[in-house]
Amino acid sequence: MHSRVVIIGSGPAAHTAAVYLARAELKPVLYEGMLANGIAAGGQLTTTTDVENYPGFPKGIMGQELMDAMREQSIRFGTEIITQTVAKLDLSARPFKYWLEWAEDAAPHTADAIVLATGASAKRLHLPGEETYWQAGISACAVCDGAVPIFRNKPLVVIGGGDSAAEEALFLTKYGSKVTVLVRKGKLRASTIMTKRLLNHPKVEVLFHTRAVEAKGGKLLEKLIIEDVRDGEQRELEANGLFYAIGHEPATALVKGQLDVDEDGYVITVPGTAETSVRGVFAAGDVQDKRYRQAITSAGSGCMAALECERLLAEEEESETDAKPIMVEVKKESNGVAPEYKSNPLV
Repeated sequence: MHSRVVIIGSGPAAHTAAVYLARAELKPVLYEGMLANGIAAGGQLTTTTDVENYPGFPKGIMGQELMDAMREQSIRFGTEIITQTVAKLDLSARPFKYWLEWAEDAAPHTADAIVLATGASAKRLHLPGEETYWQAGISACAVCDGAVPIFRNKPLVVIGGGDSAAEEALFLTKYGSKVTVLVRKGKLRASTIMTKRLLNHPKVEVLFHTRAVEAKGGKLLEKLIIEDVRDGEQRELEANGLFYAIGHEPATALVKGQLDVDEDGYVITVPGTAETSVRGVFAAGDVQDKRYRQAITSAGSGCMAALECERLLAEEEESETDAKPIMVEVKKESNGVAPEYKSNPLV
């Protein structure tokens, strides 16, 4: 199968790109994957309950419901959605080649352009009790979930020692009664200015040389068992919210060694665009965004990728049309000789 545009991903970036490309009559094919990266089609929002910061939903919306609506909109405008995982990509030449999981020995499919929107997964500690309280007190995004009622005026905990952890802890001070930051080492990795803000905030306490051991509670998270890594001493810490801020893993295994990525593995795009180091390949969403990682910014970058992809294909199509020779008739003076045709050198 050959497609003008293939979208790999299933989150806000993928579906926004699909809507724009489908409306441009490019007949995009979207591979949403089958538990790709261990996450259901729809991406990280499917693991979120209430989404209150996506425009257009004044009462909020469930993460799964939002992604279902985006998927329906993609289909409405003509996107072909295939619930299979792309297992291999060859970006060495256009049209690009790709193979599907369980069919890697078959002939490859091809595409003139690709929108990579495979996202990134939050790193988790897999503590005892983590699965029980995931989205019932444990989260990997304070900005996404911090304002949820179950966290308001409650003791909250952030795990991490970098700038992201500091930012999330400071954000949570708007809602929690107290924010405790657990740091395994004896110092923060955060920048000097963020470290000062964190240590000087009256609602923040930083516990160094400390790690979480277990999450406990009833229907919702209520406390953590924490441990001093120096002597192994354990104690209970009251906590109605636990937020991981230990980094994300961008899903870039497909393009490893083929696209330029940064030191953390995120796809590098030309500033202000969705263009990658390979012409015809565009990256959108969390796979190229390690700073914001929000549904709305992912959707915005999906729009950018689609518009740039549409422009590229239109320019190339126009170029090909202009390059085709136009046959013109050159009549000979001699009688009985068939007209001669040749290419117009000016076209």
